[in-house]
Amino acid sequence: MIDLGEDRPAGRLGALWVVATPIGHLDDLSIRAGYALAQAEVIACEDTRRTSGLLRHLGVTRPRLVVLNDHTERSVVDRLVGDLVAGCRVVLVSDAGTPAVSDPGWRLIRAAIDAGVEIDMLPGPVAAVAAAVVSGLPVDRFCFDGFLPRSGGERSRRLAELATERRTTVLYEAPHRLARTIEDLAGACDPERSVVIARELTKLHQEVWRGTLAGAIEWLASAPPRGEIVVVLGGAPELDTSDDALLEAVGRLVEAGSTRRDAVEEVARVFGVAKRRVFDLANR
Repeated sequence: MIDLGEDRPAGRLGALWVVATPIGHLDDLSIRAGYALAQAEVIACEDTRRTSGLLRHLGVTRPRLVVLNDHTERSVVDRLVGDLVAGCRVVLVSDAGTPAVSDPGWRLIRAAIDAGVEIDMLPGPVAAVAAAVVSGLPVDRFCFDGFLPRSGGERSRRLAELATERRTTVLYEAPHRLARTIEDLAGACDPERSVVIARELTKLHQEVWRGTLAGAIEWLASAPPRGEIVVVLGGAPELDTSDDALLEAVGRLVEAGSTRRDAVEEVARVFGVAKRRVFDLANR
């Protein structure tokens, strides 16, 4: 437990304090984050039960909790911005990790900026970064793609993009949808593409599985994971820029719902070739 006996300042009065909280182990909370939570007059949080548990761990009882999640964010933003403009100490947290990273909070941050309110960021854990580092895959350049769309053409388009993404890609996924997502990735990409599945990072039952997409399908069939899941997908190999490969890529995007024009532009961008070349191939 962090000693909050001293009244140390954590941020500026009248600023929105965006506070990263632990993704698992409560002792990962920074000292400055602990002071911010102790000094807050209002805490905007996803789930009052989760945040109340963290406050009990700190011995903090003072703040008023306001639910800010996917269902309430639009309705409470104006009230919270009003509190900020009036000089109230407002802290934004998510259930775990850094707010607004595939979590609610972006609208409040944007509204606060538009109202002339300063933003104080108290950095800390991000599950995507933790998983990327522990994966053992290259992270000198990597991208974060959050949750894939659950169905439809947008999901197919995102899968097609991942098939040619050269950088390591980090995804979030729910346990009950993980098997399907891995199967879809194997279908869109090479089944031998490297993948790492990390669950319950920093917690007692932390597990990191490393292998290929094909191997992950077998592993999931025998041991469906539970808990918080992060998928780290290895980058695509050196791109084949032959005419046949470019035409196949255009066809995949069109089949997924893109217009031929958009598909040509996307393939030219991803493969690093002239748009005129792809256009001529697609229209010959």
